[in-house]
Amino acid sequence: MLRSQRICFAFATLALFFFASAFADDDHVVVLTDDNFEKEVGQDRGALVEFYAPWCGHCKKLAPEYEKLGASFKKAKSILIGKVDCDEHKSICSKYGVSGYPTIQWFPKGSLEPKKYEGARTAEALTEYVNSEGGTNVKIASIPSNVVILTPDNFDEIVLDEKKDVLVEFYAPWCGHCKSLAPIYEKVASAFKQEEDVVIANVDADKYKDLAEKYGVSGYPTLKFFPKNNKAGEDYDGGRDADDFVTFINEKAGTSRDAKGQLTSKAGIVETLDSLVKEFLSASNDEKKAVLKKLEEEADKLKGTTARYGKIYVKAAKSCIDKGSDYAKNELLRLERILAKSISATKADEFTLKKNILSTFSSDQ
Repeated sequence: MLRSQRICFAFATLALFFFASAFADDDHVVVLTDDNFEKEVGQDRGALVEFYAPWCGHCKKLAPEYEKLGASFKKAKSILIGKVDCDEHKSICSKYGVSGYPTIQWFPKGSLEPKKYEGARTAEALTEYVNSEGGTNVKIASIPSNVVILTPDNFDEIVLDEKKDVLVEFYAPWCGHCKSLAPIYEKVASAFKQEEDVVIANVDADKYKDLAEKYGVSGYPTLKFFPKNNKAGEDYDGGRDADDFVTFINEKAGTSRDAKGQLTSKAGIVETLDSLVKEFLSASNDEKKAVLKKLEEEADKLKGTTARYGKIYVKAAKSCIDKGSDYAKNELLRLERILAKSISATKADEFTLKKNILSTFSSDQ
C-alpha cells in the first residue's frame, strides 16, 4: 500500500470513530438500561420512570406527553425523567413489580424504593406530580413540531411542488391509531428537517373532508407519498415504525438519513465517481492529473444535490495532489478541532459529507 493510501486509511478509521461518538440521542427522556439504571436512579436527584413496551398502544399514546415532560425538566438538575424498555430489560421491570404497561413510578432522591404514579397521563398532570414530589416549580415546555400542517390554502403549493418529495398523513383528531402514530411521525419529520427537498406533512382529514375525498381517503390514518415526478400521489403501505418510514424516504428521495436525522455513511457517495477514485489511488503522481481531469468531467455531468457531492470529490482529489500525502492527516486534525466544539446540524452534515467522500480516497482498495 502507498504511504498516501495508508495515511488516508488511518484518516477514515479515526474519522468514522469520531463521528460515531460525536452525536448523542436527541430525546429529552433518559433511556435507562440494566447497565445504567442504578447509576442514574436513587442517586442525588428524584426520578420519574416510565416502564413501557414498544408494542403497547397506551405507551405510544403517552409518548408525546412524556417527551414533553422530559423537555420541561431537561434543565432541572434535581430531577430525572427516564424510561425503561421492558421487552429489552425484563429483569429491571420484574424487580420493580411491573406487570402492565405503561407503569410510571417515582423514585425519591437517594432511594430505590419507588411509589406508583396513579394520576392522569398528560404532560400537565405529570409535571404537577413531579413538582410536588421533587420540590420544583417547572413549567410545561413547548416542543416545536417539524411536521408541516396542511390546509386547503397551502396543500397544492406544498404537496404539488415538483421540486419536493412529500409524505402526507391524512388523520382525524379522534383516531386512536393516529394518536399512536403521532410521536413516530414527528420523529420522522425531525429526521428529515435538514433536507430541503423532503417534506413530512399532515392534514386534518376530518376537518377538511373535501381533501380527503379528492385523494380517496376513507380510513385513518392514510399515508400518501407525492414524489417529485408523480403528483397524483401513491399509497404508502409500509411499516409504521420510524425506521420503516426513514428507509422508504431514503429509497424514494435518494436521501441518506438514519432515524436520528444523522447522515449515514452512504451520504454523498456517487458510484460513477468512486470508480475514478480507485483509478486515482492506483495512479502514479504524474498520472493523477489525467485522472483528475476525468473526475472533473464526470462531476460536471451531475445535476441537483449530487452536483454538490461532485465538487467535494474534485476538491479532495486536488488537495491530495497539491498538499501531498500529509493532507488527510492534517485535515483530520482540523476536523477534530472543529467537531470538538458545539456545531450546528448544518455543519455536522457538511463535515459528514466530507468525511464520507474523503473515505473513498482513503480506503485500501
